[in-house]
Amino acid sequence: MIKDYKIEICANSVKSCIEAQKGGAYRVELCAGIPEGGTTPSYGDISLSRELLDIKLNIIIRPRGGDFLYSDLEHKIMLKDIEIARKLGVDGVVIGCLTPNGDIDKVRNRELIDAAGDMSVTFHRAFDMCRDPFESLEWIIDLGCDRILTSGQQPKADMGIDLLKKLVDIAGKRIIIMPGSGVNVHNISEIATSTGAKEFHFSAREPIESGMVYRNPNLKMGGTAVVINEFEEQVTSSEKVRSTIEALGNRED
Repeated sequence: MIKDYKIEICANSVKSCIEAQKGGAYRVELCAGIPEGGTTPSYGDISLSRELLDIKLNIIIRPRGGDFLYSDLEHKIMLKDIEIARKLGVDGVVIGCLTPNGDIDKVRNRELIDAAGDMSVTFHRAFDMCRDPFESLEWIIDLGCDRILTSGQQPKADMGIDLLKKLVDIAGKRIIIMPGSGVNVHNISEIATSTGAKEFHFSAREPIESGMVYRNPNLKMGGTAVVINEFEEQVTSSEKVRSTIEALGNRED
């Protein structure tokens, strides 16, 4: 049954990309800045991931965290990042620009898609911040994107099942609806059964303790507003990837 599904791993490093491949993922979405919701990875991360991966490699094109309303300067940065991605042999890019009123920015997204050329294009969770998900779905289809990554406009995909199912039904074969955010070994089967989705996005990360012995207790490099453990690295686990795929494969219709 698993052959009917495609698994994309949100990878935060080259190490996570390798683990995703070991675990049986079909594709990775390489991101930096995970606490900010994902930002464009470095040239080095992209280049080395491409060298080491046999599976599909997508990268997020997002110059900063925060909202999805971008300035002219930020738009130029995204176009440059797509140009670099093409040169490095990336399979796809992950984009999403909105207008101030929460609609799909047709002009800016069109320019990014044109820049991507024959690379696959995913519209990311900017979709979850749209004013009208059904109108936005049609606009994204008209733009020619290959898929939409969405949690059903809820914090986690298992909370957005009702909308996800409607989107899958309305989209039909015109575009792929890929549930993501909070998808794991415990809920992927339910999400698949309830929505009819065929592609899934999750991270399958686990904490890896830092090797640092001396740890200065008086400051944080990210400041007090960044809620992360700076002496711990979150890395995708090949075992978590594998077990989640198995849970999907073993589900009952």
